Amino acid sequence: MERVVAVLGRGVIPATTPILRADDLGAARGDGVFETMHVRSGRPWLLDDHLDRMAGSAARLDLDLPPRAELVGLADTLCAQWPAGTEGALKIICTRGPEDGDGITCYGTLTAVPDSTHAVRRNGLRLGTLNLGLASDARSAAPWLLGGAKTLSYAMNMACQRWAAAAGLDDVLWVSSDGYLLEAPTSTLVWLEHRTLYTVPQATGILSGTTARWLLDHVDALGWHAGERMVRQDELERASGVWLTSSVRGIVAVRELDGVKFTEPAPTETLRDLLGFQA
Repeated sequence: MERVVAVLGRGVIPATTPILRADDLGAARGDGVFETMHVRSGRPWLLDDHLDRMAGSAARLDLDLPPRAELVGLADTLCAQWPAGTEGALKIICTRGPEDGDGITCYGTLTAVPDSTHAVRRNGLRLGTLNLGLASDARSAAPWLLGGAKTLSYAMNMACQRWAAAAGLDDVLWVSSDGYLLEAPTSTLVWLEHRTLYTVPQATGILSGTTARWLLDHVDALGWHAGERMVRQDELERASGVWLTSSVRGIVAVRELDGVKFTEPAPTETLRDLLGFQA
């Protein structure tokens, strides 16, 4: 099974069935929100956390979501058609709907985690840096920039990843104009210093990573502490471990940044096991 598709209010439909009208504002303007979550043992992991984040993103867009119970039901409908032993990626999308105001469009997809994701988990990542063009405090002072909202407007994110591929890299890290590392286009940065696992503060306008948040809330099981702080590239190069986390990749070691090679962080497998991801 490669893909399951379900539309809110209609249920499961053939994967090739058209869903959006030509004037749907999600397609025409990227006006909508989405969440992607990991499916394991036939259930979406951290579903409540993802729906909380979706609600926050929708509030930033003044977008009225369906009742939460209906979104949970949509996830259940998709998972009911999915083999429990297959690792999956479940995505829920809500757009503002057609331009004539005919109501929101809401649907979900469930696909298998590709072999390339498993390879990245095992092999780690080679990254480059790209300037985001904004100071680290710009988005917190300008809510209209939608910092921290997970919207459908991902053209820039994908352009950055295409740039990485063209440069022979796996991904990029965005850097603020004042020299601080922020996040990757689809992942959260975490790093280890002196038994403290850090991530970048949300006040910078980064997207709050659900996987990173869960990890930071549970690293005490390893005898570590959790923290948030700003970090520059030279500091990261001295860390005892650097990773990107995301809902489907899980946690992946950073092996290189702008040509500087990092040693393989010994705790990667331990952190992956803590998060419950397969290699």
